[in-house]
Amino acid sequence: MILLGGILASLAILTLLVAALGVLRLPDALSRQHAATKAATLAVSLFACALILTAWASGWGWGWTVRLLVMIVILLCALPLASPALARAGLAESDVPEHEADTR
Repeated sequence: MILLGGILASLAILTLLVAALGVLRLPDALSRQHAATKAATLAVSLFACALILTAWASGWGWGWTVRLLVMIVILLCALPLASPALARAGLAESDVPEHEADTR
């Protein structure tokens, strides 16, 4: 279990590194935001799953497992909804009309 937790944590780190490259390489702010939020959702979920496996193998009990599962559910609900809201707020503050921003 601890080995599988380490593998999942390594995948989470790799996902964040790929997202960081995407943030550096993508052309505009909305694309960079998309790369960062989607990868962060996956990476944090993978890392929390790694912690669940490690906590269970270390004998921490059901309390930590339930807390981490609740955290994963909240993140999976909140992060994908926050990204479009931030994008719309950014477009509202920019000088580009919304219909032109959709065609890019």
